[in-house]
Amino acid sequence: MSSLRPRRSVLYMPGSNARALEKAKSIAADALILDLEDAVAPDAKEMARDQVVAAVKAGGFGRREVVIRVNGSATPWGAADLAAAAHAGPDAILVPKVSSPGDIMMTAKAIRDAGAPDHTRLWAMMETPVAILNADSIVRTALDPASRLAVLVMGTNDIAKETRARLTPGRPSMLAYLSICVAAARAHDVEIVDGVYNDFSNEAGFRAECEQGRDLGMDGKTLIHPNQVAICNEVFAPAVAEISFARKIIEVFDLPENATKGALQIDGKMVERLHADMARRTVAIAEAIATNA
Repeated sequence: MSSLRPRRSVLYMPGSNARALEKAKSIAADALILDLEDAVAPDAKEMARDQVVAAVKAGGFGRREVVIRVNGSATPWGAADLAAAAHAGPDAILVPKVSSPGDIMMTAKAIRDAGAPDHTRLWAMMETPVAILNADSIVRTALDPASRLAVLVMGTNDIAKETRARLTPGRPSMLAYLSICVAAARAHDVEIVDGVYNDFSNEAGFRAECEQGRDLGMDGKTLIHPNQVAICNEVFAPAVAEISFARKIIEVFDLPENATKGALQIDGKMVERLHADMARRTVAIAEAIATNA
């Protein structure tokens, strides 16, 4: 539990915007995705790559997890992006349009051959119908340390495009896709962050979608605007009362006289030993958030 890393707020920053890359160093997001893909026009791709690599090498991002999203391997920029990102050595490289386990393993080999340091992980975009159908086999690669797979990122805009589903309030069209990926992530001990909320001026709608993602089991949410960070951090952090009750559960189950008990009554609630495991994670993530504040 001590190695948990908060990923409540994961903010996309356009790699072609030097001012945005500098501003990212002062934004209270848990993670930053320095984007070479969707946020960058074709004629700016190479400039953005050089800019992002220089920014990562220069550092200054503090506690924030720094991720480079590369262009896909089938694009004219993909191979060079991957080699440059591996050489820069960010915390992670985000791979778009993942569709099969082979995509993960081949990318892992490519960055290893390009000299990526051991700490550089892979994050995988889940943004196509094929990816959803192959979610279990894709995430199962995390059982092999060579895969470096650490996080799934939901690409809900692309899923909507590819499935012709409509993104409406409450996201009924997305719930099956999101839940399949949450189940796959949890089955293989991989983190998962929700897709973006496009109407960044609608705070009430954004908060509701953050709460929905949290309740579905997401670890955090990807963001398109710095103004979304504060709400996202609040919603995906354990509440004070939740942390307090979690500590009490742990304390009671740790008493010698309760060592063999599977269920106990605490504050009028029936609590099972599995809740103690959940409580330990709640406390661990709260401590990780406090450490990174």
